[in-house]
Amino acid sequence: MSERGAERVVVVGGGVIGTSVAWKAAAAGFRVRLVDAAPASGASHVAGGMLAPIAEAWPGEEELLELGTASLHRWPDFADELSRASGMPSGLRREGTLVVGVDAADRADLDRLADYLAQRGRTVARLTGRELRRLEPSLGPAVRGGLEVPGDLAVDNRVALAALRAAATAAGVEFVPAHARSVRPGAVELDESTVECDVAVIAAGVRSAELHPGLSGRIRPIKGEILRVRARGTALPPPSRTVRGPVHGRQTYLVPRDDGGLVLGATQHEVGFDTQVTVGGVRDLIADAEQLLPGISEYELVESAAGLRPGTDDNLPVIGHLEAGVLAATGHHRGGFLLAPLTAEAVLALLRGGEPAAEVKAADPGRWGGHQ
Repeated sequence: MSERGAERVVVVGGGVIGTSVAWKAAAAGFRVRLVDAAPASGASHVAGGMLAPIAEAWPGEEELLELGTASLHRWPDFADELSRASGMPSGLRREGTLVVGVDAADRADLDRLADYLAQRGRTVARLTGRELRRLEPSLGPAVRGGLEVPGDLAVDNRVALAALRAAATAAGVEFVPAHARSVRPGAVELDESTVECDVAVIAAGVRSAELHPGLSGRIRPIKGEILRVRARGTALPPPSRTVRGPVHGRQTYLVPRDDGGLVLGATQHEVGFDTQVTVGGVRDLIADAEQLLPGISEYELVESAAGLRPGTDDNLPVIGHLEAGVLAATGHHRGGFLLAPLTAEAVLALLRGGEPAAEVKAADPGRWGGHQ
């Protein structure tokens, strides 16, 4: 039972954030329904699954760095609990991350990143190309230097989503296969019916802005294309660590999977709700990946896909009350998997009438004014 009785909670959105919130709330004793016509089919299904707040740090985004680091620290326990609750693997990979550079400008960017991280109390190891190839022999000669970030992890997104669905089901979450049209205190309006609730949680990714006026104009779609490839018997094996660019200024990542696969990503375009994979996107992904891992040309091409990341103007997510009875847990951009443990914890604290962790305050919708 929850601390305030078995309140009725409706979570709108069945990606990594919505399913994590639903699982944690149901496990805490809330009566939870999750509304989504096609759970785990959006950006979470396409994601690379990097848990990399250090490698993705950027000057001016200190609050996002603190938020991501706080959630990363929660991931090992979150993964262990998820495995126990679901009876399935969590998909967490603990090998770490390498951030590598090809040309002089890329390496200068990495030097600036290392200096910035040192100022923020985060230490990374600067490595030569030869040292990087000792760690990952499949890296090519174009890689001249980089950083080792052992604390940045990764997760197989589809393995994790399956485990989250199983854990949520075991905890008693009822899945409602429907489209939500709007959310208001006390109810979620569906296409042909209404689901009543005590608290609604909007976790609908890029569709969140359509559901409540407090999010209108605040969440926008940012398209990302990815490729999935797999090593064939005649090819060099993939790296065990996540490897990421820049490559000639373009951010590139290669995230390993347990089956000898790699996820190559990701393009970034603001083109509305377009989810078609383009020839140019595929070309750039392959060309940049070959700079880092030349042997990838011998891999099997398994899948191409595009997803829509829910972005905000300041790149921070939206976690908190929009009004009494309506919570937001959306706008996570590239960090949905990274921020899932902390977001679920924060929403549960708010459902119980408490306060989330201090780092979450930066993500409160009240930062825009007009907070009710």
